Amino acid sequence: MPRRTPTTPNIYARRRRTTAALTTALGAIATVTLLTAPTAQAAPPTPVTAATARTYLSELTVKAEGSSDGYSRDKFPHWITQSGTCNTREVVLKRDGTNVQTGSDCAATSGSWYSEYDGATWTASGDVDIDHVVPLSQAWKSGASAWTTAQRQSFANDLTRPQLIAVTDNVNQSKGDQDPAEWMPPRAAYACTYLRMYVQVKHYYALSVDSAEKSAIQSKLSGC
Repeated sequence: MPRRTPTTPNIYARRRRTTAALTTALGAIATVTLLTAPTAQAAPPTPVTAATARTYLSELTVKAEGSSDGYSRDKFPHWITQSGTCNTREVVLKRDGTNVQTGSDCAATSGSWYSEYDGATWTASGDVDIDHVVPLSQAWKSGASAWTTAQRQSFANDLTRPQLIAVTDNVNQSKGDQDPAEWMPPRAAYACTYLRMYVQVKHYYALSVDSAEKSAIQSKLSGC
């Protein structure tokens, strides 16, 4: 008896079954990918837009930078207790990190931190500093020397404005107390965000800018 050749409908049926199986498999892979994907990187509060930052900059008082006489970081009590056993540094580490785990004392025991300033990722919290976007000494020389200790404490621990950010420790140390005329994040992609943060904080606290500082910010914001 001659061998029977499969009919066309049977070939199509097999193709449909194969396609369905592939679709199911791909769906399962996609589900696993979604479930195992890392959580989104957290960040400081979103700063004002570039347009608003330009308006804020125009409203800041322009005057020569004041003296650093009398300045001390101790006059800006920082890393105060925020809740339970958690201080400001620990709150920012948890906010800005990914998959951060903490001990009973609220200290970070594991996690990872992406530094927006230089693009580095760290898995040890000791490699991360919490930067004051407007440095404490810079604030002192632009108006904070006249504040009360309570006002300086609020400034140094401000979680509402974009004043605090977790970054690579030595990058933060290289910044020191410099303003944007003297220092900018080495990662150029973050420049506009950094300037918007800086201007928003200075504007909120009615801190002054010197002429070089304003000129540099104005020029850099124009491209944002």
